Amino acid sequence: MKTTSRRPAPPHQTCTHQPACPPAQAPDHDAASIVTTHPKQGWSLLCNGIVTFDDTGELLPDGRSVTPHRPTDVH
Repeated sequence: MKTTSRRPAPPHQTCTHQPACPPAQAPDHDAASIVTTHPKQGWSLLCNGIVTFDDTGELLPDGRSVTPHRPTDVH
């Protein structure tokens, strides 16, 4: 039986412009450039691999999610 080994995927970073967009781990990660947008579906893909949603929620490249965080939310 043949076994296949897989290498871990490199960190998602499609940004090739200068200055580079902030990485997904940076506090200002949502300032990255939009690669593609689907307004009818309510989401956009940023060049650092983050998917942002119209409700301000996010899906990070590692699969974690960020709950909606509107600037009007008071804690």
